[in-house]
Amino acid sequence: MLSGVRVCVRSLCKGWSVRGMSLSPRQINRWPNNESSEPPTDSPRVLITGGLGQLGVGLAQMLRQQYGNENVILSDIRRPPAEVYNMGPFVYADVLDYKNLRELVVNNRITWLVHYSALLSAIGEANMALARTINITGLHNVLDLALENCLRLFVPSTIGAFGPSSPRDPAPDLCIQRPRTIYGVSKVHAELMGEYLHHKYGLDFRCLRYPGVVSAHTKPGGGTTDYAVQIFHDALSTGHHECYLRSNTRLPMMHISDCHRATIEFMQAPESRLSLRTYNIAAMSFTPEEVAEEIRKHLPHLRVTYNPDTIRQTIADSWPVRFDDSNARQDWGWKPEYGLSELVSNMLASIREKRTNAGLPVS
Repeated sequence: MLSGVRVCVRSLCKGWSVRGMSLSPRQINRWPNNESSEPPTDSPRVLITGGLGQLGVGLAQMLRQQYGNENVILSDIRRPPAEVYNMGPFVYADVLDYKNLRELVVNNRITWLVHYSALLSAIGEANMALARTINITGLHNVLDLALENCLRLFVPSTIGAFGPSSPRDPAPDLCIQRPRTIYGVSKVHAELMGEYLHHKYGLDFRCLRYPGVVSAHTKPGGGTTDYAVQIFHDALSTGHHECYLRSNTRLPMMHISDCHRATIEFMQAPESRLSLRTYNIAAMSFTPEEVAEEIRKHLPHLRVTYNPDTIRQTIADSWPVRFDDSNARQDWGWKPEYGLSELVSNMLASIREKRTNAGLPVS
C-alpha cells in the first residue's frame, strides 16, 4: 500500500489518479471521515504564486486582514523587497517545479491556491516559447496539485482571452473567443481545463476575466493596458505621456482595489451560488484621451502624444471594448466601487504620496 498519498474524495469517486501513478481507491489513504473535502470557510490557508507581480502583494494584504498574516503565503522566484518580506510569510516557489510546489502545499496545509504566475500579453508575444511554458505547463502543475489536495483554485483570466471574432460591445461570459496572442490562448486553455476538471472530477476551480487593472503600487508589467498606469506616473513627473495606443482605443478597466475585492468575494462565495466557473467582471471602459481629460481636471498641464505601437495596437483592436458582467452581479453580488473620476483621484493622490515620500519631484 502507498502511504502518505491523499486524493480528494470527489476525484477518487470519478476515477482520477495521482500524477505519475495509476492508483485504485483501495491504494489511497482517503480523507478521515470527520474531515470535509471542502476548504474551511473560516480560515483558509492561502498560497499565492507569482506574488511579486501587479496583483499578488495587494491581494495578500487584504486576505491577511481577514484571515491573519500566517494564513496567507506569498511566493515568487524573485527576491522580495524588504517591505514585502516583512509583511508576512514569503517563500520561493517556481511553478515549473512540481515537487517544490507539492512540498509547499503539503507542509503549509494549503487549502486555497491563487495562481498569478504568468507572462502578460506584450511580453508573451516577444517570447512565445517562455510564455507557453510558464502559462501552460505551470497551470497544469497547479491543476494537478489542486486535484490531489482538494484545493479551492483561483486562476485569473483576462480581456485577452477574447479575439477579433468575439462580440466586442459588450463581450458576454459565453461566446466565441479565438484570441490572437499566446497569453490569450493560454488563458482560454486555463478556463477550459478548469471547467473540464470541475465537471469531470469535482475540482473547485474559479476564474475571473480581469479587465485592465490600474494600480499605483506596482510598475507596469508588459500588458497592453499598462498605459493606463504609466500615464499617472508621467503626469506627476514630466507632465508628458507618450501613449502606445491610439487616442480612441476603448478598453475595459478596473481599479486594483475593486479587482482584489472581486477576487476575494468570488473565492468566498458558496459553490451553490455559482452558475459558471469563469465570469467577466467590469467596472468602466475608457480611452486614452478620456483618462487624459480626467487627469487634466487635476493637472491641466498634462500633455499627451500618440505613437501607436503596432503589436500592442493590434492586440488592443482584437479585444472587447466592454464586458458584460451581469452573471457575476446576479450570482454572487459583484458590484464595483470605482468609476473613472474616483480612479483618477485615487491614483494621483497615491502616486503623489509615493513620490513625495521618496523625495522625488512632483510636477
